[in-house]
Amino acid sequence: MPRVVYSRHYNIGFWGFERLHPFDSQKYGRAWKVLRRRFGRSLRQMHVRPTRPASRDELLLVHTADYLKKLRDSTYVANALEVPQLRRLPWWMIDRRVLRPMRWATRGTMVAAQQALEHGLAVNLSGGYHHAKPNRGEGFSIYADAAIAIAALREHKLISETARIAYVDTDAHQGNGVCHTFMDDNRVFIFDMFNSRIYPIFDVDARGRIDCEVALTYNCTNFEYMRELEARLPGFLDSVCNSPVGLAIYNAGTDVFMGDPLGGLDISAATILERDLFVVRELRKRNIPTIMLLSGGYTQESFQRVADSVIALLEMDA
Repeated sequence: MPRVVYSRHYNIGFWGFERLHPFDSQKYGRAWKVLRRRFGRSLRQMHVRPTRPASRDELLLVHTADYLKKLRDSTYVANALEVPQLRRLPWWMIDRRVLRPMRWATRGTMVAAQQALEHGLAVNLSGGYHHAKPNRGEGFSIYADAAIAIAALREHKLISETARIAYVDTDAHQGNGVCHTFMDDNRVFIFDMFNSRIYPIFDVDARGRIDCEVALTYNCTNFEYMRELEARLPGFLDSVCNSPVGLAIYNAGTDVFMGDPLGGLDISAATILERDLFVVRELRKRNIPTIMLLSGGYTQESFQRVADSVIALLEMDA
């Protein structure tokens, strides 16, 4: 049975400051409420709750000490979060109200990875900070949660040092932070399907690291979107599976949804659901332990798109 990893500590509430960015920082709790209404008490059997945020030592598995020191600078964090008004606040307040919830979510990704090894599939109702680099935060991404989870599995010998990692990203934005983090790690294979006309459009080095790039444009239709995914993903996974694969990470951004102010793709709710089911089926068909992360989504309906997909995945398994 799949596992759903969630803590109320994921949600970012900051006296209204969170409304200064289009990202719905409460969508984790909103999605959880939908799941709870749908499954009732039976959700307890699938729920795993992180007991703490990611520690400094865990963050240092990927991030540099100098970078973590920079996170004590309000101006630096405000720029990384793309909320300039935060620079007026003391760093400890930003840390407590914004960065600490992100460390909880990072720990949630680590827990989801462990649960996926045991149960096959785990969804973290947060995470997917795919713009974060070892020495830099940007694009509302502070901690490289996926990379930290992989490093922790390797450190604790839960996967072998030589095991391959399949990373599949369908967020509207290219996961440049993931590419930079694994620039010299040939054990990680990256599939990235994204809008090539938006941020981070000028990060040429990141795009050069992608093993299978599916570059989309503003006029991409639902049919074209799924046609590209169905044509490219199976072959990519087959090539990765030539050697043992220890884990798959699916970064399932909902910013591809129609009307999203930052994604620019206008994909329907039905197609997002179809996408998520297709990706997870392809991964599980190959018996790859899989974690799913929420990543971006900048409409007030983003939480519903997430909930719809998670419900369908849980019911599919049942």
